[in-house]
Amino acid sequence: MKQSTFLKKEIENHLYDECLLDIYIDENKLDKQRQRYINAIEQFENLYGIKEIEIYSAPGRSEIGGNHTDHQHGKVLAASINLDCIAIVAKREEPIIKIVSDDFDIAPIDLNDLAVNEDENGTSEALIRGVCHQLAALGYRIGGFDAYMTSEVLMGAGLSSSAAFEVAVGTILSGLYNEMTIDPVEIAKVGQYAENIYFKKPCGLMDQMASSVGSIISIDFKNIDQPQIQRLEVDFPTFKHSLCIVDTKGSHADLTDDYAAIPVEMKEVAQVFGQQFLCDISEADFYANLNKVHESCHDRALLRAIHLFEENKRVEKEVEALNAHDCEAFKKQVQLSGNSSFKYLQNVYSNHDIQNQSIPLGLALTENFLQDAGVCRVHGGGFAGTIQAFVPDHLVEAYQTYIENFFSEGTCHILKIRKHGGIKVI
Repeated sequence: MKQSTFLKKEIENHLYDECLLDIYIDENKLDKQRQRYINAIEQFENLYGIKEIEIYSAPGRSEIGGNHTDHQHGKVLAASINLDCIAIVAKREEPIIKIVSDDFDIAPIDLNDLAVNEDENGTSEALIRGVCHQLAALGYRIGGFDAYMTSEVLMGAGLSSSAAFEVAVGTILSGLYNEMTIDPVEIAKVGQYAENIYFKKPCGLMDQMASSVGSIISIDFKNIDQPQIQRLEVDFPTFKHSLCIVDTKGSHADLTDDYAAIPVEMKEVAQVFGQQFLCDISEADFYANLNKVHESCHDRALLRAIHLFEENKRVEKEVEALNAHDCEAFKKQVQLSGNSSFKYLQNVYSNHDIQNQSIPLGLALTENFLQDAGVCRVHGGGFAGTIQAFVPDHLVEAYQTYIENFFSEGTCHILKIRKHGGIKVI
């Protein structure tokens, strides 16, 4: 740990520029990140005084392949991105965790009371309490700390701000009390537990895993207790394409039922075969017994199952293409994934609000601009929010201007893939 005013001066004097460049990749962002860290330390000092501190970072993520497959123990391809949540942290003697996140003052969490609190459903307090409970249950040390967090991970934009927050809390506890020995995969699982049990959101594990582990990763969740994780050594700049995430300004309000229906309907199909998850049955058995399945499940459940089986195969093909540095083959699978999500998974707009279809509109405008030069698809959970586009570098500036002319300035985010997951920066 370093004293906050001393560390601030070191950052001002560029002593950590190499470290920041390693995290954020883009040299053009160094000045901004340096000032961001200084401002965060000053906010910490305003809240808690001058103390010995550490700094932690947890990234957002972009799902590249495997749309709504993780909760069925399927396959996904995801990447951590250079938008992150950073935390300025000091140990606290009392068993209390106190976090202020940007302008949001989170209620203190007493580590002597880690039971589920139904009044905290859907809150940051629930996530903190859930992470602490599960780490303690797994035998790890937990303890109090004061923190100021600030996040660039856009809320409601499909980049998993909640996963970054959960991973940040888990990584802080790993650093402060466990000498950074908690495996990133374990931190991801703990984050999912907190979100499922305490926050009451039935999410899969991809978001937390991509944020915690980092880099470009393929994950096979067939064995949910020991998912197979493969880091891909891909130099994206050689593809001469940029990853663009466009916020189509759709509202995420009242979409919980839409999200929850997807795993429910997929499990209904699996249960016809006496299983809980679709990936526990074979595609051949599914089609051989399609009429029997149809007797028990409605049409949309069958379509979503078809999407699941095909999407698992697409992830494998995307990994093969990336490992072969075949950009065109990779883009083809991204486009096929988007088409399947639209037609079969049906998560591009809510059936409860059919007049608002910002994601299909964003896709239509992007396809009109890119023609055959790039590809796009729904990003993340869907129903509202963001689309993803792989855009040739020479068209990025024109595409950003074009799409922001409709959705407003600042809605197109040009991202880079970072190699680090949840880390202690300093």
